[in-house]
Amino acid sequence: MTPLFDLGMPWYEFVLRASVVYVVVLSLTRLSGKRSMGQSAPFDMLVIVLLGTAVQNSLIGEDTSLLGGLILAATLLTLNWLVGFVTARSRRAHAWVEGAPVVLVRDGKVFWQQLRHCNVAPEDLDVAMRQSGCDGHQDIALAILETSGKISVDKRRDD
Repeated sequence: MTPLFDLGMPWYEFVLRASVVYVVVLSLTRLSGKRSMGQSAPFDMLVIVLLGTAVQNSLIGEDTSLLGGLILAATLLTLNWLVGFVTARSRRAHAWVEGAPVVLVRDGKVFWQQLRHCNVAPEDLDVAMRQSGCDGHQDIALAILETSGKISVDKRRDD
């Protein structure tokens, strides 16, 4: 039973490894855009699974102990809580982690370059448009790609 709790490296190395991997993966995920979080396609799920596998050795090194895994889990959960704590209290941190909403359509005019920049397929915009009861782009007053990855559509008012 002893190897179950024998660490392959000092405890602080687990914390350091988890912290570095967390920050790098958070940064890369943030740089990949909103679509990766809000509008998951099958290949997005594949990337998530492969990403976990890719960083596994960076986290655990040669250690296979139970205690090492628990230290990593506690560190990652603490970092996640800490990011939530900081982003709830700092607009700058929130903007960096969450991003800002992006206008995709205003008064019926589609900003195609914004769609491409945010990796939003025109079909995704069309789905959101239909869900809001719009028959065409001309019926949209405002369509926004939210920080969650969801597309919010406001229908034009008939005056």
